[in-house]
Amino acid sequence: MTKIAIIGAGGYEFPLQLMNDFLSFDSTKDATYSLMDIDAGSLRRTERLARRLVEAHTLTARIEPTTNRREALRGADFVVVCFQVGGRDAYAIDMEIPRRYGIDQTVGDTLGPGGVFRGLRSMSALDEIVSDMRELCPDALMLNYANPMAINCWFVSTAGIRVTGLCHSVQHTADELADIMGLEAGEWSFRAAGINHQAWMLDFRHRGRDVMPELRAAVAAYHRGDLAPARPLDEWYAGGREGVRTAIMDLTGFFQTESSHHASEYYPHFRRSAEDVRALLPQRWDYLEITRGNNDAELERLADDFAAGTLAVSEEYAARIVDSVVTNTPRVVYGNVPNTGLITNLPEGSCVEVPCLVDQNGVQPTFVGDLPAACAGINLASIGYQHCVVEAYRQRSKDLIYAAASLDRLTSSLLSLDQIRRMCDEMIDAQRQWLPDVR
Repeated sequence: MTKIAIIGAGGYEFPLQLMNDFLSFDSTKDATYSLMDIDAGSLRRTERLARRLVEAHTLTARIEPTTNRREALRGADFVVVCFQVGGRDAYAIDMEIPRRYGIDQTVGDTLGPGGVFRGLRSMSALDEIVSDMRELCPDALMLNYANPMAINCWFVSTAGIRVTGLCHSVQHTADELADIMGLEAGEWSFRAAGINHQAWMLDFRHRGRDVMPELRAAVAAYHRGDLAPARPLDEWYAGGREGVRTAIMDLTGFFQTESSHHASEYYPHFRRSAEDVRALLPQRWDYLEITRGNNDAELERLADDFAAGTLAVSEEYAARIVDSVVTNTPRVVYGNVPNTGLITNLPEGSCVEVPCLVDQNGVQPTFVGDLPAACAGINLASIGYQHCVVEAYRQRSKDLIYAAASLDRLTSSLLSLDQIRRMCDEMIDAQRQWLPDVR
């Protein structure tokens, strides 16, 4: 029987979505699900909702909740990581202290000051998980959903554990572009590569024909307001009619695989003033405030919908990967994996996002070659930052924390080095309970 450990199972909504995905496949309807979280109350909520799904669909899956990480990992075949260390309390510090210094992050989980400190907290937890996995389930595949994706996967991949990082930004972006172009499902294909949240749509085809020129023209027309997609687009991914991502496409020639709201944090050009933000993102999108609006009633309604409906997998990749490994069903997914010569103009060992074949042999990344020069240049700037964060944790170095924050392009465009040090010191003091000891 397959054992799937979900670490961070007390989270809001996402663990329930994962359970619905897993239970939709015959290969995992009878699996053992070890739900682990350090918050016993949140864990009980997820356990109750997961049991509701199992019972509603008369399945034989076993639900085993635990607050003991080693118990969850013992004998696991797959380890799904979806935690947020420190929860909303730590996340609020990631967002609110930088805002006092003029760094207005929309999400703050990948780059920027928020990415530095979420990365340090996450690696502290991953360090313990990896140590346990080497002892208790050394052959297990880790499927990581925790951000900052590239930093976390970079750290784990050097510790002797098989890991693939999973994000839905690539498939969401591809679906959005198909909608903008008015393409029917099943008639288009794409190829993307880069790093997480900064991968690039390198190829887009309609019935096998290259339509990249048409894609660029359609995106520009959509941004101007001259084109209305057949289906309304999600405001999170199409904020301000893709003003930010259209500007990035005009700069590089290629469309980036993260939303305009989120992408605006990664560059020095878009968030230097409130006027800059309003010009390209007229509707404010603040993920901290969105998470503060989460409530149990909405989660109960989602569970009711899952229980009453037909089980169907979402766009997330985890359940598809497990099914492919268990049944030897070939699939292609986009995974965050170590760069072992996959993207030839990005550094060896960094974490890259590329197409991967999945079957009983596991997740097998495919070769990409060189990225276009402008795309690689943007990725290289982010990779330098990511490397500093990983090394800041490994060396327990406060100086490397300062260096990482100073390498963030938005932060360095707004703050002096002295201001960056003061901001980081405030964040260290406020988050000591979740951070490694740094010197």
